[in-house]
Amino acid sequence: MAMSSQPRRSFHEQLEALTRAIFDMGTLVEDRVRQAVQALKTLDFTLAHQIVEGDTEVNQLEVDIEQQCLQLLALQQPMASDLRTISTALKLVTDLERIGDHAKDIARVTLRLQGQTLLKPLIDIPRMAELACRMIRQGLSAYADRDAELARETIILDSQVDVLYQQVFRELLTYMIEDPRHIGQGTQLLFVGSHLERVADHATNLNEWVIFMVTGQHYQDRAE
Repeated sequence: MAMSSQPRRSFHEQLEALTRAIFDMGTLVEDRVRQAVQALKTLDFTLAHQIVEGDTEVNQLEVDIEQQCLQLLALQQPMASDLRTISTALKLVTDLERIGDHAKDIARVTLRLQGQTLLKPLIDIPRMAELACRMIRQGLSAYADRDAELARETIILDSQVDVLYQQVFRELLTYMIEDPRHIGQGTQLLFVGSHLERVADHATNLNEWVIFMVTGQHYQDRAE
């Protein structure tokens, strides 16, 4: 009996290691988003360079975690719930990698603003970033704790990010209409708002996959 239980114990240890790897990758990309917006807010070009150059680390984590998942699928015979856990991990790393890409793109916007001053203090863009990062962080907690209810509560935050994005859009458009000299920078800041809106979308995906992992049911009421 002890010998037959040993492979299963090893399998669950590998699943736990997979969960930790996902959590660590998610924590990293959340931090990158926050740093990217901070670099923009303060026009910290050194920090922006670091974020752009650090994207290869995120990409490598995606490859490593995918390899972990494929090894578990190939060498083990996961039951239905474990199979959902592994397939969810494969989905999550894709969304997390995309979030890392958006953080890199925000940092690139900052680099394009060298030699300029911000046309206005940034207020709603940092608020968007904070909400999006909260969605990532809560999604990771829901994943680690298998908490479908927390995932559902987190998905609702996406609508708040959308509202802030509309505010950013309207405000920047007003600046550009009133003074055409603001069009270049205003357009770049609109790109930042769009990137953050997409970060929240990927965080929503993350939480939807957590719900599927825990319940076996796909989340159906995003529109609500």
